[in-house]
Amino acid sequence: MSPALTTSQAATGVEVPGDRPAVRLSNVHKSFGRPGAVTPVLDDISLDVAPGEFVTLLGASGCGKSTLLNLVAGLDKPTAGTIEVPGPRPALMFQEHALFPWLTAGRNIELALRLAGVPRAERRPEAERLLELVRLGGSYDKRVHELSGGMRQRVAMARALAQGSQVLLMDEPFAALDAITRDVLHDEITRIWAERQLAVLFVTHNVREAVRLAQRVVLLSSRPGRIAREWRIDLPQPRRIESSGVADLSIEITEELRGEIRRHGKH
Repeated sequence: MSPALTTSQAATGVEVPGDRPAVRLSNVHKSFGRPGAVTPVLDDISLDVAPGEFVTLLGASGCGKSTLLNLVAGLDKPTAGTIEVPGPRPALMFQEHALFPWLTAGRNIELALRLAGVPRAERRPEAERLLELVRLGGSYDKRVHELSGGMRQRVAMARALAQGSQVLLMDEPFAALDAITRDVLHDEITRIWAERQLAVLFVTHNVREAVRLAQRVVLLSSRPGRIAREWRIDLPQPRRIESSGVADLSIEITEELRGEIRRHGKH
């Protein structure tokens, strides 16, 4: 095992540094269906995310990663167990930008600010400040169709940050982008995470992306999703996706992911 990687730990939930977790899941179960035809999706998930911690979730398709994120976001309720998120409701960023095409970039952000209770007079200056934060200064009046895919995701990121939460949930936000754009946005989210001291829970299928970004990588088993293993990543930030440290850890985690898929008969 690489010296940059601590020993992986069993899926019983591991306390992380900090006086109070930004997110705490305790023995969370989630099933879908009706009596007599119930499909378990998540099974006994216990996980803490510390304030300011960046955690990525990995697992095969259908293992419940997005379901877990929706539960933390409050979009659904667990079948059993508890989820605690002190403070404002988490901000959620999807794979698709989900911007309103009839609004400008700035107005999309202002809508989130209005819903967060920001007074009208403060919304435009704050929207412009958030656009500067994601390196889109001067784009307030641009329409969605005038923006590239990467720029749209930057606006979506600014809109998520406008919600004022210290917890950011990201569901494969860069999966649809080309490799170069994705690489640039990896740098941006790492910078913003560090500047704003956010707690981030990030879902991805890309092992190298997970290792590049995270302080901790959590691997879910195939359905029903359970925490199979986790790794603490001690490589210094900023990281490069092509660096030897990221590559070495990615190989190890990929082998574990393949093992989980084989064990559960998923191909």
